[in-house]
Amino acid sequence: MSAGLSQAALASALGISPSYLNLIENNKRAIGGSLLLRIGERLGVDMAYLSDESEAQSIATINELMFNPVMQGIEVSQNDIREVVSRFPEFATALTRFYRAYVDAAANIEALQHRLKSDPFLSSLLHEILNRVAGIKSSAEIVATTSDLTAEEQRRFAATINKEARDLVPTLQSLIGYFDTSSSLLSKPVSPMNEIDEAIIEAENYFPALEEVADELAKVLPPERPLQESRLVELMATRFGIDCRLSADGREALAPGFDSARIMLLPEAASPATRIFRMLRRYARLAAGDAIDSAVLALTLVSDEARQIARRALSSYVAAAIMMPYDRIHGMAEERRYDIELIGNLIGADFEQVAQRFVSLRRKGQEGVPFGFLRADRAGRLTKRFTLPGLILPASGHGCLLWPIYRAFSTSEIVRQVSVFPSGSRFLQVARQVRKYTGSFERLSPVYAIMLSCDVFYADRTVYGRALDAADENVQAGPSCLLCPRLECAHRNDAAA
Repeated sequence: MSAGLSQAALASALGISPSYLNLIENNKRAIGGSLLLRIGERLGVDMAYLSDESEAQSIATINELMFNPVMQGIEVSQNDIREVVSRFPEFATALTRFYRAYVDAAANIEALQHRLKSDPFLSSLLHEILNRVAGIKSSAEIVATTSDLTAEEQRRFAATINKEARDLVPTLQSLIGYFDTSSSLLSKPVSPMNEIDEAIIEAENYFPALEEVADELAKVLPPERPLQESRLVELMATRFGIDCRLSADGREALAPGFDSARIMLLPEAASPATRIFRMLRRYARLAAGDAIDSAVLALTLVSDEARQIARRALSSYVAAAIMMPYDRIHGMAEERRYDIELIGNLIGADFEQVAQRFVSLRRKGQEGVPFGFLRADRAGRLTKRFTLPGLILPASGHGCLLWPIYRAFSTSEIVRQVSVFPSGSRFLQVARQVRKYTGSFERLSPVYAIMLSCDVFYADRTVYGRALDAADENVQAGPSCLLCPRLECAHRNDAAA
């Protein structure tokens, strides 16, 4: 080995048998968690080299594919899946892309079925068509079966048939137009966010070029943090001629006499961190649009909708990097043990902004703790995710009910636990409820829960790894009911595939 270790010596250093190490080398055993970290340390290689996150995501997606009822009766082992992904990565990518297209098509069919059953416009069209066809049929039957009709009566029935047929044409044209419109709408991918999530995960949520752009854009701002709203309002006005104003409802509407590109309304009920972030995002888009567009192009997204959302996401990335410069946030995180609330107060960012910035601390030689990130709405649906090697997260829908992200909705405090996954991997998970707006009784604020996860190997580098309660040390959790093999779990809502 280039590291100067024989297989037997490496196995001994890792505390495993040479035969087990041989299985790992030949992709016959999956590894993760602390064992993966120990191998990386002994060999002196980066975690990204040993645990390709795109490979892990492909394995998770193929697992989801095999759990689909369509695949019932087909047995494929985990070893076979891992071997396909590692030996034939392009084929695995094609398979996962095809499966996503299948999921989109199935969702399109379901949406169209629902529309056919419940759309009042379609119901009215079909009712009108049936009535006119019935009128034509009735008149035609009378003419065909009644032999003693006078010439006048025959002309009258023929006129009725002609009128009903003529009136039927625009109704049928409306029906064709309806289905043409529906087809164009349903031909779009149902989940462009999933497409973006997977592309950003593949990039490890770290964009060096955008970090450099953020450093350049930050030079016109004071180095002190938190940033002051008034300074950003002044910058937007002097550099771009944009008038930033507070709005009671935060609608991005036009003010009289202003073009839409010259006015920016900010919700007065939002926190200063939210308003500052929105101005920074607009600043990033205006000042570094070409760099952001280049980064979007590099993601090789398929749909126009995904590219549009990605521009906003990467503009947000630059905004976060301006608000929390890499060197500063990394130093604060290491010094203050990744205390999200404390660091947020010091740097002027909210819980979600700091948590998501932690995920992007992947600069080679200056990495932070590797975190996975999840956001869920009050219905429990996962709306944003960044995964980790060994941490399988569902691509959509709901996660495991035993994750602390769901307990976070019932308290204003931070919730933490160590979750033990079926693979044996153990992750420290930290969650908290967040609100997008504050300070207004009349405005119903969107509420989410944010969760960070890291391998327990890193727990002692965080403030959240201290003095865990016994009840929080080994919660037997899983990825989701569908993907979880714990058949006897009392919290199961769906049958395991």
